[in-house]
Amino acid sequence: MSDELPDITAPLTAVTPSSAERSRIAGYRLEQQIGVGGMAEVYRAVDERLGRRVALKILAPALAPDEAFRQRFIRESRAAAAVDDPHIIPVYEAGEADGVLFIAMRFVPGGDVRTLVRQHGPMAPARVVEIISSVASALDAAHAAGLVHRDVKPANMLIDVRPDRPDHVYLSDFGLSKGAMSSSRLTGTGLFLGTADYAAPEQIQGRAVDGRTDQYALACAAFELLAGAPPFQREQATATIWAHMSEPPPPLRARRPEIPAAVDQVFAAALAKPPESRYGCCRDFAYALRWALGLVQYGYGPAPQIRVVPPAVGPAARGAPGPIAQAPVAVSPQRPAHGAQATPPGFGYQQAVPPSPQFDRRGQAKGAWRSDWTAWALILAGPVAIFGLIIAPDGHAAGGYGALLFFGGLLAIPVALIGKAVRRQRRRRALGR
Repeated sequence: MSDELPDITAPLTAVTPSSAERSRIAGYRLEQQIGVGGMAEVYRAVDERLGRRVALKILAPALAPDEAFRQRFIRESRAAAAVDDPHIIPVYEAGEADGVLFIAMRFVPGGDVRTLVRQHGPMAPARVVEIISSVASALDAAHAAGLVHRDVKPANMLIDVRPDRPDHVYLSDFGLSKGAMSSSRLTGTGLFLGTADYAAPEQIQGRAVDGRTDQYALACAAFELLAGAPPFQREQATATIWAHMSEPPPPLRARRPEIPAAVDQVFAAALAKPPESRYGCCRDFAYALRWALGLVQYGYGPAPQIRVVPPAVGPAARGAPGPIAQAPVAVSPQRPAHGAQATPPGFGYQQAVPPSPQFDRRGQAKGAWRSDWTAWALILAGPVAIFGLIIAPDGHAAGGYGALLFFGGLLAIPVALIGKAVRRQRRRRALGR
């Protein structure tokens, strides 16, 4: 058999593993098909020049004659390769060889998160938080570079599993919105590119999208990891779209009663219909979710504040067609950051990320003693007791007050010490220490 692909114009699914082992594209030897989508197919391959294993994505032959798809495939893949974040899957090369468009990227052996959910069901909150936090970091880096993913979902979250080291999460398929027509995927003239189960209302309506659109999809994915299914999953794609446009997110506690009630408020904010009512950036959402689940570690700053405005009574609430207007307002938390980070124009973020707070050696925010009643009790107990001791020998009334102050000051010291010990123990228990 020839060393080239048997028929590059035929569907790539016709390439069997035995023939793929001897098929080459631009110096890459194809080994096995590992994924397929509406726009491209992915093969495990070997870079014969460097001797490393890669994932090779090839534009679907049916789309190859379409110049718009060809230009988009190359332009957006190269743009994604320029984004610097440890949770964006590295792109080694993107180009064209003998009429075949390809992207070579890091091969991730652990599979995708969607497969894990299908095999094992809902995930533990701690693992969900780590996955969502990693993807949020990747998305914010892309948004800062002017890119919108438009297809954030568990199937595009890859887990690199290696022995003797923690799992590492990558976000893949930047800007490559796959859209084979099915119950959950839509594409075509007048329709949106993306996946209906995770599409924000503005994306469905064909309006301008920005980083908050990806945040909405990330929240849908987080809900699925915790509940086992997306928040607006329906049998028909049209029903899913209608739910995104008009229905509030279902309560997560109805599926997992052990989840804290604050988690539903976080999802209400991230899944708000108006983009301006969502969080300032994806990491703010991930941080609020971590706080609501009680998984915050030292150094994360104070808890986020979320104010949810009750939905207005609209036509749908009265039984008539029409969306239910909702306006949950998310107040971004004071999360640590490396200096103030302004969001580029056009991405809808109305605030800069605040600078990092300062913490002492015990992981507490400096100046937190000002709002700590135990610290104030210890500071004031001594002077109060001494003052009471001074006025105790005076007349009957002053002497009585002096005695009360003296014994009250003495009693405040052990009470404050016990309170401080209880607070410290609760904090350690919340952090799992």
